[in-house]
Amino acid sequence: MRTMVIGGTRSGKSTYAESLAKASGKQLIYVATSEAGDDEMMHRIVHHRARRDAAWVTLEEPIALAAIIEQHSTPDSVLLIDCLTVWLSNLLFSEAMAFPEIGIIEPPAIFHTQSNAFFQALASARGDIVLVTNEVGQGVVPTGAISRWFVDESGRMNQAVAALCDRVVLVTAGLPLTLKGG
Repeated sequence: MRTMVIGGTRSGKSTYAESLAKASGKQLIYVATSEAGDDEMMHRIVHHRARRDAAWVTLEEPIALAAIIEQHSTPDSVLLIDCLTVWLSNLLFSEAMAFPEIGIIEPPAIFHTQSNAFFQALASARGDIVLVTNEVGQGVVPTGAISRWFVDESGRMNQAVAALCDRVVLVTAGLPLTLKGG
């Protein structure tokens, strides 16, 4: 079972995703994509860690999610990947080539390599996977080219992930709404 949990910032999506994973009764593997680049992000990471008990195995991987899925997806485990939007940001801004003066933004080669590998690994995963992602496209269209590029790529990624998932759940104000699947 592949489940996508989508929602806005602080919507309760991670807590909901964790409850889904725990309910599986399988080995719990938490895949963290964030890196503590500043104090605020470190605070978010500490908050997420404090919520999980010793039953969770935590893997930290900001880029190579395909390798994690290929190595750790088994019928006896559930992978919780939190969060795809941060992973996308890691890929897009790892070495992105931006030319705002002429309106062209080219994603780095790593973006294509890693995202293609991720979608292949997700499609052929052997175990349950819960994927957490942000819905960033429901607000005002950003004024900057790079911000619009990120929102566009997030929307494309979320659509592709949703197409591969058996279940998609929108979480708003801590309340889940199933959009796809049972």
